[in-house]
Amino acid sequence: MADKGTPDPAIDLIERAISQMTDVIAAIRPEQAELPTPCAAWSVRRLVDHLLGQILPNFVISAQGGTPDWQSSDEKFGDVGWGDQFNTRSAPLIEAWRMADLDSRVPTPGGGEGPLRARADQQITEFAMHAWDLARATDQQLELDPELAEYGLAWSKKMLRPEFRGEGKAFGLEVPVTGDAPAYDRLAAWFGRDPQWKP
Repeated sequence: MADKGTPDPAIDLIERAISQMTDVIAAIRPEQAELPTPCAAWSVRRLVDHLLGQILPNFVISAQGGTPDWQSSDEKFGDVGWGDQFNTRSAPLIEAWRMADLDSRVPTPGGGEGPLRARADQQITEFAMHAWDLARATDQQLELDPELAEYGLAWSKKMLRPEFRGEGKAFGLEVPVTGDAPAYDRLAAWFGRDPQWKP
């Protein structure tokens, strides 16, 4: 745990990841809602609904040490004001992480316990990846924070095992890219997305 009065670096990163996601969502125009995204079979609207209605509330529960219900249905959030809604709905998540002890022990998938810090790492990674998804889907020229992508890639390289990849699995096969490719290209490729994807 960081020294008293010194914020843990992971908290700064998750706040930056949330801020970046807010900016990306706020830049989406209503007429772009039905565009496809690099997430196979997911439109912009569906991904935003998923972020607002399922990811944010479940991430708050996770940050507080609880067990989220990932089987809950996504809410629908209309076509306008997505950035404002994300900003409002993410505030409890920021507060939860500011209050958290990242070294506390929490249940892990499959049994056992691990540090709460791993949940922060997962959230940073997911926000970074979905920010790229939405920015690419809506042709945004926003410069995404490369440190978030590098952090998410380093964490997920330790967590994403081969048995989670392939047809019918949560993740596609890794897409080959060069080691000097931009950070978000490498992150996207690691999660089975084509870095050159276009709508």
